[in-house]
Amino acid sequence: MALSDPRGILASPFTIINCRGKESDTEAITSIINQHDVKQIVVGLPRSMDGSLGNQAEKVMAFVQELRNHTEVPVEFRDERLTTVSARRLMQSVNTRKPKKKVRHDAIAAALILQGYLDEAR
Repeated sequence: MALSDPRGILASPFTIINCRGKESDTEAITSIINQHDVKQIVVGLPRSMDGSLGNQAEKVMAFVQELRNHTEVPVEFRDERLTTVSARRLMQSVNTRKPKKKVRHDAIAAALILQGYLDEAR
């Protein structure tokens, strides 16, 4: 998960939510939404390289529908193709050691997705 600064200029990795189940995950996300006064939710949609929606994208859309039942904050999807690859390359360029965990790539990828959204919104 990533958050932006209050002015919506810079996205930063915020936390990793370890999937425990729909109810627990929804609760964790809505708690962060409320604590940080989130005004917009941007969700990475894992499209196939040809742009089609596969099984994982359908799971994401179903989870987002559940999330929408628990918050009135608008949700927007954003294509997340290749963001994990970009995150790995970015981390390699700034750090010669390998990251300890794969989840670090996911946090950086979330920030890249959000930053793309913020840049386009300006």
